[in-house]
Amino acid sequence: MKPAPSRDARAREIWSASKAELLSLLRGGRAVDPNALAGHDFRGVSLGLPGFVEALTWKTFRKSFSKNAEGGVDGLNVKLVQSGVDAQPEPKRTADGSPVTFGPFAVVPLPSCGTPFGCKEGVVFDYAARHPAWHPMAPSRDVVVALDEGGTLLLGALYLDLPLGRLRTPSFFTLERED
Repeated sequence: MKPAPSRDARAREIWSASKAELLSLLRGGRAVDPNALAGHDFRGVSLGLPGFVEALTWKTFRKSFSKNAEGGVDGLNVKLVQSGVDAQPEPKRTADGSPVTFGPFAVVPLPSCGTPFGCKEGVVFDYAARHPAWHPMAPSRDVVVALDEGGTLLLGALYLDLPLGRLRTPSFFTLERED
């Protein structure tokens, strides 16, 4: 019997998966305990976007999680220097040396009406919870599932929650816990 692949090897397999395979993994994913995310950073790799979009945005990123004052879990996106998926993650920095962050969100349960991806387990990263309704990120939602028992390898997909319905995007991503 072959040993189980390392987390990094499993992430690499996922990076080359087709959209149909990514959707199948997402639908078959495990529940995510929001409290287990708090206090951790996860390195993200964007999947499924055309190369020109990645060139304008990013291929790698970080999501950092913390407990909020109400006892829930919030997250924040951190821009990384784009040095490739094999490079050590290095945050982009402002002139004063602070990491460049954007897109705060709340980690919430799956909505009772589901998501456009048909997931039965997981959580949603809800950007509307931390942005005013007029903000361009407010309609954004990431549905996220665990791909391992420990919740150290996650798979997510972006959808938009619009007034006329929920719209799937072609954007998938992996998240690997950094510590």
